[in-house]
Amino acid sequence: MDAEEQSLLAEALRGTMTETAAGTALDAALGDLGWADLLAEEPAVAVRLVFSLLGETGAHAPVLNDVVLAATGQPLGGTVALPYAGGRVVVWERKDAGSAPDEGGLLDGTLPLRVLGAGDDAEAAAVVTDPAALAAGRRALGWWLVGTGRAMLALARTHALDRVQFGRPIAGFQAVRHRLAETFVALEGAEAALAAAEDELASLLGKAAAGQAALDAARHCQQVLGGIGFTAEHALHRHIRRALVLDGLFGNTRELTREAGAHIRRLGRAPRIAHL
Repeated sequence: MDAEEQSLLAEALRGTMTETAAGTALDAALGDLGWADLLAEEPAVAVRLVFSLLGETGAHAPVLNDVVLAATGQPLGGTVALPYAGGRVVVWERKDAGSAPDEGGLLDGTLPLRVLGAGDDAEAAAVVTDPAALAAGRRALGWWLVGTGRAMLALARTHALDRVQFGRPIAGFQAVRHRLAETFVALEGAEAALAAAEDELASLLGKAAAGQAALDAARHCQQVLGGIGFTAEHALHRHIRRALVLDGLFGNTRELTREAGAHIRRLGRAPRIAHL
């Protein structure tokens, strides 16, 4: 798929995610757009475009299941038990989340994430452990986190250009510019790491970098937005909550960094991730 085709696909995906209700409706709409065929034929392009746009638009669909299932050669359309930070196991249900704030969710009640408990031993025993599936899931989540970070950066940038203090936009203040610049650099670095990620270690590092970049974006953009960023009426809080949830899936940034360090110690050297 060439650059022009990818651009047209991205435009179609963005329109679908913007106009379609998140959850099961979006899952069906992506299916109608040929999500399954795209994932089979162009997995790298499919994952990068779909998940980064989910982050940028603030939408969600249970397609992370499909990425894991495809990596293990299983039919798409089902659910799998996914590892979560702190040794927990969750299932991303293929149904819409309940309307109660904490029903079926982890931090973000809009997501149909079910935490498996003591009574779900059989389901929890099937948690994803296959290296290829873990790598694929981490790459997908990494792109989602980068997209979420870019959404927060766009909100902060717009506010900085529009908000006037002392007779000029706050975008002209050095402290504000530094926070926006640091966010941009972190997101660009995470994107580069994900673009180079092919094996298990590189995918782990890419997801860790994306998680850290999204958390940095949340911190810096909250500071730029000031008090309005804390309000329920502003969109920022939804992206922050989404970033916190996604960071925990398949291991959070801190856990993955420690895992990477332990792997390098066992190996006795730091492998080359990208050949420049």
